[in-house]
Amino acid sequence: MTKAKFDPFKNLVLDEYEQEIEDAIEAGEFKPVPVPKKELAMLKKAAENTLRLMKKDENINIRVSYSTKQALRDKAAKLGLKYQTLAGSILHQYANA
Repeated sequence: MTKAKFDPFKNLVLDEYEQEIEDAIEAGEFKPVPVPKKELAMLKKAAENTLRLMKKDENINIRVSYSTKQALRDKAAKLGLKYQTLAGSILHQYANA
């Protein structure tokens, strides 16, 4: 049995303004804005630093009730995520709030 891939845009409904933007993009009316090399280098370095900081190199073990684990699995499934990914995201948001 093949699991259906989560599509966040499946039931997306655009309002009139959003549809105008979508149509303009599809018609090629928007052109890329040139970015100076110095600024591009700075942005690349920032992205590299962010990826380095987000590297997952630590494991933790926690005990939770069966019902908590099941609820987490259910929510993760609705989001198209693995429950460990959702749990890590929740912990990250809480720790950095």
